[in-house]
Amino acid sequence: MPTVSEHVALTLAQHIDHVFGIMGNGNAFFLDALERRTDARYVAMRHEAGAVVAADAFFRASGRIAAATATYGAGFTNTLTALAESVQASIPLVLVVGDEPTSGPRAWDVDQIALASAVGARTYTVGHADAAATAVIAIEHALTYRTPTVLAIPYDVARLEAGPVPTTAGPRPRPVIAPTAPFTAASVAALAHDLAAAERPLLLAGRGAHRAEAGELLGELADLTGAVTATTALARSIFPRPEFDLGITGGFGAEGAMALFHEADVVVVLGASLNQFTMRFGQLFSPASRVVQIDTAPSATHPHVGSFIRADVAETAAALVAQLRAIGAEPSGWRESLDIAALRERETGDELAPDGRLDPRSAAIRIGELLPEDRVVVSDGGHFIGWANMYWPVSAPERMMMVGTHYQSIGLGFPSIPGAAAALPEATVVLTTGDGGGLMALADLESAVRTARGRGMAVVWNDNQYGAEVNVYGKLGVAEGPMLIPEVDFAGLAEPFGAEGVVVRTLEDLERLRTWREEDPDERRFLVLDLRVSGEIVAPYQEEILAMNR
Repeated sequence: MPTVSEHVALTLAQHIDHVFGIMGNGNAFFLDALERRTDARYVAMRHEAGAVVAADAFFRASGRIAAATATYGAGFTNTLTALAESVQASIPLVLVVGDEPTSGPRAWDVDQIALASAVGARTYTVGHADAAATAVIAIEHALTYRTPTVLAIPYDVARLEAGPVPTTAGPRPRPVIAPTAPFTAASVAALAHDLAAAERPLLLAGRGAHRAEAGELLGELADLTGAVTATTALARSIFPRPEFDLGITGGFGAEGAMALFHEADVVVVLGASLNQFTMRFGQLFSPASRVVQIDTAPSATHPHVGSFIRADVAETAAALVAQLRAIGAEPSGWRESLDIAALRERETGDELAPDGRLDPRSAAIRIGELLPEDRVVVSDGGHFIGWANMYWPVSAPERMMMVGTHYQSIGLGFPSIPGAAAALPEATVVLTTGDGGGLMALADLESAVRTARGRGMAVVWNDNQYGAEVNVYGKLGVAEGPMLIPEVDFAGLAEPFGAEGVVVRTLEDLERLRTWREEDPDERRFLVLDLRVSGEIVAPYQEEILAMNR
């Protein structure tokens, strides 16, 4: 007769096809059932945090929910930082874990439900008679509320016979909030007339617009109004007309492009939360601009929003397009009068910084020129996140992921690669990480090399320091000793894991990236570029943070 663990595995596999994890005695029977009785693919990781990170990255790259798994106790507590990141980033996933027996905690058990709740994740505990239904509930909760859930299997329940696996209803799709309520419909109509009358309209799209698959509709809206467009870091490339797009807003944006925001008379924010970094700490919009936000959040997410429409971005964009056509709106002509390419220009830097080490700006530009066109970029957290976001274009929003930034974490970079590689197996997965975060995540360098193989590479911005701390707190007079890292040979570390490592001290050393790109992915090895960059060159977004902390 099937056991409780088999009920969980078989039910989960009906809705989830990738599970990332580490086996222990708390989840051994679940993984046994998953391997023997389902078609779900199990990907072994080397740290429990990495299991959650990989499932998180899988969703960000594909839009499909994945699962992570770990044992109870120390295995579970190792996941908490990654779990907190997924909660903060609104990433649905299911973490299957062992838990204390129903008879009560053992000497080594901790209150896992309380710990998960503390970081914002709800726990569903399976029982002898409801394991299959509880698994579906956990998946549905994750998808409906866009959050990770924990599915716990008590130790003394895992092997109990539970009878035939019942047929369960699948998780309901997330409901769409249409702009049809009378007040909402009136607000949409008013916005259509405002856009038709606007002389300098601007559309700012965020991750919510990408999740709503609103790209084509937003392109129509921009064409009908003549609006200049821009995006948050998580929605880059969503607009189909790059010649009229200012690029990323906030500290990653070009100075000229950000200055143009102050000229806009009507700004429509579509699926963007307007966090402090996007808003340049409140300096993005002019006080004279009319700012309208369209989002499924309960209310406006920034005090500069003058009008809020709670509705699905795609549905609302479609309604706006229809109304603009109905009233015969004409494009403003503003965007055609602008030199967008000039506004997007950035500092190129020199080959070497004054201290003789590589200038990260010139290195980022050259790497951006050499990277394979099919790339998907995954980013750890740290000072260096500015370089990839500023200088490496990607073809779609899901091809640039920043795992760790919502929770202000570092050390989640290498385990992002297996998740992205599983989600987009034909793409080249490119990690951008620092030396501090790279050392934290080193165990899952093995996972990255094993799963991505010749379709993976890592760029390590090796500046011998925790740059974000030096650039802010060091300049505030805090002792820098604890912020420094002895120089680590990441190229040398790569070799024992089966990767190829290249130390990069000059732009000429990046020639290996060009030849690697031209090789057959099935023949080449995972590539680690160990960039010996200067810590003296500070990313513009860090300068903004420093200014706010003075």
